[in-house]
Amino acid sequence: MLLALLCAVYAAFVALTAARRDGHGKWLVSARNAAIAPWPLLTISCIILIYLIVNDHFQVAYVASVSSRAMPWYLKVTALWGGQSGSLLFWAWLMSTYTALVMFRDWRREIDMQPYVIATTMLTLAFFVGLNVFVENPFLRLWQLPTGNLITALQSPAESWATLFTPADGQGLNPLLRHPGMIIHPPMLYLGFVGFVVPFSFAISALVVRRKDDTWIRVTRRWTLVAWLFLSLGLLLGGRWAYDVLGWGGYWGWDPVEIAAFMPWLTSTAFLHSVIIQEKRGMFKQWNMILIILTYALVIFGTFLTRSGVLSSVHAFAQSAIGPLFFLFIGTTLSISLILLFRGWDHLRSEHVLSSWLSREGLFLLNNLLFMGILAACFWGVIFPLVSELVTGQKVTVGPPYYERTTGPQFAALLLLMGVAPLAAWRMTTVRRLGSAIRKPTAISLLIPIVALALGVDQWAAVLALWLTALVFCVTVYEFYRGAQARSISTGEHLIRAVWAMAARNRRRYGGYVIHLGVVFMALGIIGVEMFQTETQGSLTYGEDIALGPYVMRYDSLDQFSTEDGRVVARATVSLYKNGQPVAELHPRRDYYVRSGQPMTISGVHSTLAGDFYVMLVEWKSINSEGATFKIYLNPLVNWLWAGGIVFILGTLVAAWPDQREFHGYKLTPHPDVGVGGGVA
Repeated sequence: MLLALLCAVYAAFVALTAARRDGHGKWLVSARNAAIAPWPLLTISCIILIYLIVNDHFQVAYVASVSSRAMPWYLKVTALWGGQSGSLLFWAWLMSTYTALVMFRDWRREIDMQPYVIATTMLTLAFFVGLNVFVENPFLRLWQLPTGNLITALQSPAESWATLFTPADGQGLNPLLRHPGMIIHPPMLYLGFVGFVVPFSFAISALVVRRKDDTWIRVTRRWTLVAWLFLSLGLLLGGRWAYDVLGWGGYWGWDPVEIAAFMPWLTSTAFLHSVIIQEKRGMFKQWNMILIILTYALVIFGTFLTRSGVLSSVHAFAQSAIGPLFFLFIGTTLSISLILLFRGWDHLRSEHVLSSWLSREGLFLLNNLLFMGILAACFWGVIFPLVSELVTGQKVTVGPPYYERTTGPQFAALLLLMGVAPLAAWRMTTVRRLGSAIRKPTAISLLIPIVALALGVDQWAAVLALWLTALVFCVTVYEFYRGAQARSISTGEHLIRAVWAMAARNRRRYGGYVIHLGVVFMALGIIGVEMFQTETQGSLTYGEDIALGPYVMRYDSLDQFSTEDGRVVARATVSLYKNGQPVAELHPRRDYYVRSGQPMTISGVHSTLAGDFYVMLVEWKSINSEGATFKIYLNPLVNWLWAGGIVFILGTLVAAWPDQREFHGYKLTPHPDVGVGGGVA
């Protein structure tokens, strides 16, 4: 880790030196090689730490805190990111991986930007590796003083007569982190967070060298899409984990750390829409710089909130001394970024002006403003406890009602724009032309609210939301149909083949439309849970039943037993009937982890496309007394949320998938002024 830190600092210093020397010669090659070097070094560090965890080296403090003998090997591997110091090492390793891959691309067209890309990425990496080396070192060992007290250090302190201490067993991974979704969720989230450093570095480089073109956007478009995909996947997996494990029948609780991960997603989504306008029309250059700088700042801010301990959250790590260091780093990087932005502000003027709010450019700008409105509401909700504590001395938190009331109308407006914007033309669209284009999809979409009203839905907000999702679905399908029909007429291809060929030729556009379909399905699931969820709770004895909606649940039995991995399990058996017919046997349970003293609720779920029957074992008496309390939720349409997430991810893959010719752009090429030997040294 120390060698990786030295390489990162060296790479940044030498890259800036090369820039002052006009980027020529071996200086830049040396900086690039030094930027690649942290990856193998941090890979070795990660492998060593995983080895220590898997082989129960409890004399290492980190191993003792996140692992135990009862844990299976795969959970021990995931314990690498199960604690503060290990997760920082994992973050740094991912950062070094991204940087190494970027260094392997062909830089001939962006050679003037390369020194500043190296400097920006390496200074970010140096900050995180420095935290690992000096503040949160995962390799500190446990030492016992003659007084019996334990201290942590790499080596025994001089003249302390301390002896190496090895606990008989470790504390084990937090039970909440042992769910499959939580095993995958942090890596996906980290891959998203770290990935945005790449477009940010290119943006800063473009500001420094004062490039007027959109080279930095074209180079980083797929890097941004990949980071956005991983961040989206991380948020989705986090929602699934909350739904399965936290035991409250929902998937999103507006937790401060959830929102901290959601905020860079908002700005990056706005950025991905806005850069299309810069590429097509040469507009919004200043705005795009603001968005990518804001995304990077929010990534570091989200990492700060998770690790500083300033906010209480089930997702957050324990309070740590690294909070002030993060705050200083955020302030420094944001200040430098804004100075560079203001210096080049006039240089980034748009090549064209916005001619109409009904043009595609205008609607995309409205889309961006709505994302910023949601961001403002979320940011204020997150920092309000800190502001209230600073002003009044009391930490006052805001709950889900605040977020739902402030963001709900804005999300509805975003859905409306998703239905209108694809039909708008560039530069200018008349109301008559837009109305003509949207007439057919609107007519079809109106069938959904009519059906909803006929079925007895009397919530106007729910009817409106269902219509908006139907409108977006109809417009998106209509766009596929129009394009495929035109191609079929011109080429004679079958309609289905025309859709495939059309999407293959313009993956970015039609991949975006698939993403919109994923959003529609996800919105359907959200509407179902948020507006139509019902619940009940009751205490039952063996043979008694409880009803909710069309379902009747009968309590059959309760078993209590111990497991080899240190759990005491109370598992109920219930029979589920729908309209008098048996449909499932469910087993809600409570797992109590003896060593950590933590319980975990595992719900029993019966899933269909129409929704979930979701039952939790709340409390129970002894088996002989037969009494148990259950809480039941009926979550309509919730599985459309998970299905929509899959469609969303597939659409992103379609949009980001490179052509075969693009693979040839990645090779370790020397600087034009340096021989091959210098390039591969």
